[in-house]
Amino acid sequence: MAFSDLTAVLIGLGTLYFILYRLQLRQSRPDEPPVIPAPGLPFLGHVLCMALQGGRYMQQLGLRLQHMAQGGAGTTLGGPTHSSSSSTPVKTQSTAIPAGIVTLPVPGSRIYLVTDPSLAAAVQRASRAMSFTPLVPDVTRRVLGLDEKTVGIVRGENLAVASSPKPHPSGQAMSIVDDQKYDESYGFLADMHDMVYNYLGPGETLTNFVKDAVGELVEQVNLYAAGVEAAEPATPPVVDLLVWMKHFVTLGTAQFLYGPRNPLAVQPDLEPAFWDFVHGLGRLLLVGDRQPGTLMASLLGGRPFAAREQLVDGFTAYLAANEHLSSASSEFVRRRVAIADRYGWTRASTARSELSFLFAGIINTAVTSFWVVLRLFSDPDLLQIVREEIGQRNGENVKDDTLSVEHIRAGCPTLHAVYQECLRLGSNNMSTRLVLSDTMLADRYFLRAGSVVQIAAGVIHADPSLWGADVDTFDPTRFLPKTNKTENSEMPERSTTKRHPAAFRAFGGGKTLCPGRHFATAEILSFAAAVVLMFDAEDAVASAKDQPNVPPKVPPRNDRVLPIHILEPAAKDVPLVRLKLRQPGRTLRVVP
Repeated sequence: MAFSDLTAVLIGLGTLYFILYRLQLRQSRPDEPPVIPAPGLPFLGHVLCMALQGGRYMQQLGLRLQHMAQGGAGTTLGGPTHSSSSSTPVKTQSTAIPAGIVTLPVPGSRIYLVTDPSLAAAVQRASRAMSFTPLVPDVTRRVLGLDEKTVGIVRGENLAVASSPKPHPSGQAMSIVDDQKYDESYGFLADMHDMVYNYLGPGETLTNFVKDAVGELVEQVNLYAAGVEAAEPATPPVVDLLVWMKHFVTLGTAQFLYGPRNPLAVQPDLEPAFWDFVHGLGRLLLVGDRQPGTLMASLLGGRPFAAREQLVDGFTAYLAANEHLSSASSEFVRRRVAIADRYGWTRASTARSELSFLFAGIINTAVTSFWVVLRLFSDPDLLQIVREEIGQRNGENVKDDTLSVEHIRAGCPTLHAVYQECLRLGSNNMSTRLVLSDTMLADRYFLRAGSVVQIAAGVIHADPSLWGADVDTFDPTRFLPKTNKTENSEMPERSTTKRHPAAFRAFGGGKTLCPGRHFATAEILSFAAAVVLMFDAEDAVASAKDQPNVPPKVPPRNDRVLPIHILEPAAKDVPLVRLKLRQPGRTLRVVP
């Protein structure tokens, strides 16, 4: 009897699995991108693999699909690619895989994974049919812990969307918005968007903004160099290079944005709390909207949740002590707070919102600066070329100790190329949009309202058909056209092929193109320039073994995390370096 019951259960489970498996393969129309069934559990498999493997899963899945679409002989979705990383095998339909877009079934929706730059550009152009804006309220609610009233202000009646598609008034197409009401051109998000773009767009305001920000970072470097020189005995310090650069960027950015009495200066324990918050965003997306002290917040939120609340308390106290913010913070912060006040935000909610701004100002700057500096220190020849570029202005060597932001922007092509190649290798991000109404992408693919589109930068940046067979190799000459090389450059020439303009996606694209890209680029390059001008670096482990002047090694990136920002190496892989002052007594001065 027991055996019979077990058999019935197994048959029932098998039947259920078969039904769910077939259901996930259904297409709304024949021209919808072909479905890639979820591995293991129908509908849940892709989500679970993303949760367990981080950005690596989507990148490897996308690369396998691209290889199959381009006629990769003998390749399956569980088979090898040019990368050594493994991924969960996935079965496909017999339908031919198109180059650039597929459908991934997930609970309650579908993800259209875009891996081709031409289709990515088509998504960017279709801003009326696909938008990230409707997703912002729920994401900020979870990450920042905003209350319902504040989320309602962020969402706005003009941005309301339905929970499921409905017939569009103009025809047979389905839509989750009412065209008569949905309008992204006004409301809280629109005002904040316009302020950021107006403030960070090219011009005198941005020039002054960059100079002040770079000045704070360079001052951190000057103070550290002075401390090293004054130390007794004057032994070159050994540092974890990533932690070292994170520290400078965190303190310098907080000082620049919020003044000398900023929360991180008043409460030094908020600096490690900030990085605990950053590294725990995946957990906050799950339970970040729960009330502090609840069981879910304690068990699943853990340290990231507690760190966020610790930061919120610090910024709440800061805003209370600087009610008018007249001189305590930068003009940019004052304008942000003024917009929040105008829309009826409480100061408690504004304090939470500042965490997102601090995140934007610190994380990518710190990590990208680390990769740029490490790549330069690891390659003495490349380092020498960059130092010569920094030291030459108008064809002449500069003898003073000024650091010109404008010269670094316009006169250091190799440094720029190193920066861009670091971004290509480190950017595994997804540009996400919600499909607002049924639409045809590039006049070929039907996208269903209510689904999600994700442009996979990690796939596009690692596609050999775009970047060459050595796509996994660090090679800044990819971004260094022959016409832009300096006359004395010893960088090897590279036969360049014209790539699609959307193939480099470190800053996103279209309406979601990062508004702070000009500021971030100037800040990162200037900060990196200051570090390599002030210091030499050698591998600390080799130095301890009486092997001096060994360049530090570049570790692999850790791609098993949620790809929200530029990927870091795993903590165990970060190199220890011994820093040596190049010119004792030197102090850098920032000029425009």
